[in-house]
Amino acid sequence: MELPYILECAVTGVPDPVRGKVVKATIVLVKGKEGSDTLVKEIQEYVKKNTAPYKYPRVVEFVKELPKTTNGKIRRAEIRKQSEEKKS
Repeated sequence: MELPYILECAVTGVPDPVRGKVVKATIVLVKGKEGSDTLVKEIQEYVKKNTAPYKYPRVVEFVKELPKTTNGKIRRAEIRKQSEEKKS
């Protein structure tokens, strides 16, 4: 959220065959910004530098909007479910 081109994001764990689970960032970008491999690497490097190297998102997905409850809370369970469905 500290990066100027990130409007909102949700961080969840997703299954990984080697590590068990890995960090996934689901990101909504500001209008006019497009997701790319270069942007993914920039986000990953930012997280490594400003938190801890093991906390960086190994999976980054750009979406138009995050699923939310009627109160406006992000529905992380729905994001995890969508991730599992995509792997199937």
